[in-house]
Amino acid sequence: MKHYPTPVLSLLRLSFLLLLFLSSPSPATEFKASETLHRGNSTEPVTLDPHKSEDVSSGNIIRDLFEGLVTEDAAGQLIPGAAEKWSISDDGLTYIFHLRNCLAWSNGEALTAADFVFSLRRALDPETAAPMADLLAPIKNARDVMNGVKAPEQLGIEMPDSHTLIIRLQQPSLWFIQVLSHPIAFPVFATSLINHKDRAFSAEHLISNGAWQLQQWVPYEKLLLKRNTSYYDDERTFFERVVYYPIDSSNAEFSRYRAGELDWTDTIPPNKLAWINKNLPDEAFISPYLGTYYYGFNLTRPPFKENPDLRRALSLAIDRSIITDKLLGNGEIPAHRWLPPGLLAESTQSSDSKEQYLIRAKELYRKAGYSADRPLRTTLHYNSSEQNKRIAVAIAAMWRKNLGITAQLINEEWKVFLNRRKSKSETQLYRASWIADYNDASSFLTLFTSNNAKNDTGYANDKYDDLVVQVESAIDNAKRSRLIIQAEKKLLDDQVIIPIYHYVSRHLVKPDIKGYRPNPLDHHYSRYLYRK
Repeated sequence: MKHYPTPVLSLLRLSFLLLLFLSSPSPATEFKASETLHRGNSTEPVTLDPHKSEDVSSGNIIRDLFEGLVTEDAAGQLIPGAAEKWSISDDGLTYIFHLRNCLAWSNGEALTAADFVFSLRRALDPETAAPMADLLAPIKNARDVMNGVKAPEQLGIEMPDSHTLIIRLQQPSLWFIQVLSHPIAFPVFATSLINHKDRAFSAEHLISNGAWQLQQWVPYEKLLLKRNTSYYDDERTFFERVVYYPIDSSNAEFSRYRAGELDWTDTIPPNKLAWINKNLPDEAFISPYLGTYYYGFNLTRPPFKENPDLRRALSLAIDRSIITDKLLGNGEIPAHRWLPPGLLAESTQSSDSKEQYLIRAKELYRKAGYSADRPLRTTLHYNSSEQNKRIAVAIAAMWRKNLGITAQLINEEWKVFLNRRKSKSETQLYRASWIADYNDASSFLTLFTSNNAKNDTGYANDKYDDLVVQVESAIDNAKRSRLIIQAEKKLLDDQVIIPIYHYVSRHLVKPDIKGYRPNPLDHHYSRYLYRK
């Protein structure tokens, strides 16, 4: 709650100020009414349904539109959201959330604990097919609900009254509270889903509970958000509107930024940082980011099924420093491991030189049954992006030069690309990236468990699954660290993927836009930004 000082004013002066206030429009209100924030946002969002979203560009918008029981501040720290407070039982199995009294949907209807009960059940209902439902697995009976063994009504949640929500876990989870700030745990408006079904998240029908509401969606052009005046903290919101622009070309986005069309870019073009630092001082923000760019193997079909030597040969034949230093040049870190810097596990990387890597790659390539007379021919799918294309071309050239491999590069639009990966019927190699859903190593490790819907490699290993289960349930930090190291080593030993580089977040922000704070998940809510 804000507390304002009360100046000592004469009665005459008070009367004068009151008369001035009543007879003139507020300058602050006039100024704010004209304020629009323009944000670049990489790709067209796949969906604005919080329970069906899985990509970063959709998540950026969804976090402006919706809010969970807990949320994040500008620095990425957890703070109360729809719940003003909560408590956790001593055994770590029971979470009790007390909702704010003034919660409302963007149409003015009251938001209660019943909305969270409905939404959490929907997120785990197999009919929803939520790609990130696995994040809610710690909830009691969640696995059985996801697998259709139990009804959603048997999920371990209850509401003693309209402002109290109780969530019971199957086992303690150190990171569960973080998940509740993720879109998979956001509330959705039941009436819209009942009345409009697939159209419930269109501009005409979307009802949200966050600081913004959707006003217009022009596919592949823009999404216009306006302030949600029913939001409990609306008085702190500065901008009247936010416009998101899906721009998959970093150079095109950079041009629009320089032309004054954007206040914020989603990224910075490769090798532009030196020029930007010289010509646009104080506008570039580069910071650590919990994300890894990688290539995934389809382990369900030839040529990579049951052929770890071949998979290892392809990984060892890549000079990652060429990618990070020459193609990207914005501080990205070459990746020989899965977990990015800043997470718990210690590095176990080899100290071998590039020459030794290449000698080993050629040995494994021959061992796998390939040679100059019998070269590997494979396909590599990647989603439309000039940066993805440049990386794919460079890596294909390394494979051709170092091993004699021919890689056919297949460029696909984002939605087509995602469906292709999921089906596993045609892919052999595919481009991918993983950005942490919460600040913990388990967010990365769970991706390749056999029952994870996002595991597009088809990797299934009981020992790995067991290690991840132990990581998720471990309470002792020292023991947990050892388990994390073992799980990552197992994944790398089996060469399920080819890690290429670890991300840094890269944004250009106009000098008059304030409120930006770097954070490891690169979550930047528009409600924290303002124009000076």
